[in-house]
Amino acid sequence: MTSTIPHQSPPPDGRGNRPPESRRRVIVRRTVTAVIIVLLIGIPAGYLLVSAEQSRDSGRNKEREAAAGGLTVGWPSQVQRRIYHLPIPLMAQNLAYYETNNWKTSRMHVRFATTPADLDTFLKDVGTSAGALKEGTVSIREHDRTTVGWVFTPGRKWSGLTYRQKAPLPTLDITVDRTVPERPWVYAVSTASP
Repeated sequence: MTSTIPHQSPPPDGRGNRPPESRRRVIVRRTVTAVIIVLLIGIPAGYLLVSAEQSRDSGRNKEREAAAGGLTVGWPSQVQRRIYHLPIPLMAQNLAYYETNNWKTSRMHVRFATTPADLDTFLKDVGTSAGALKEGTVSIREHDRTTVGWVFTPGRKWSGLTYRQKAPLPTLDITVDRTVPERPWVYAVSTASP
């Protein structure tokens, strides 16, 4: 018995005996393949890098805008007032606030003018009293002052207190300007730690 080795049949289009590619043709084909691979991988990778950088810059810009904007005139939302335990009197005037958040602490800065009676009510609703205010004391820390641009100049009648509450309730630093007794100004910073 004789065994025969099968041979591959020629392609149907008759290109079975094609001459080898020229060196130039091989270089062109490989160059085109390399360009296609670079385009398929490089363009999406470049897009992702550019997009990530723009997103990062956007976050920085928003942070700068918020810091530059400082206090917002008006009322903080009811939810914010509840979270930061700031029972602002209904008749408060020249009200402005500013909120900062990070992974460690959240702060609400509030400033308003009020009456002596509403100041007493505010302090009572917070959980303290006007008697707890220490004359000549500015209780708001330098970092918090700088954040919103508050300057507590000497020669005014300052009094302040720090009211610490059991977690999860925030700590309140309250400073009052009583230079004009019938119109005290209240500066408060409520610091909450999640």
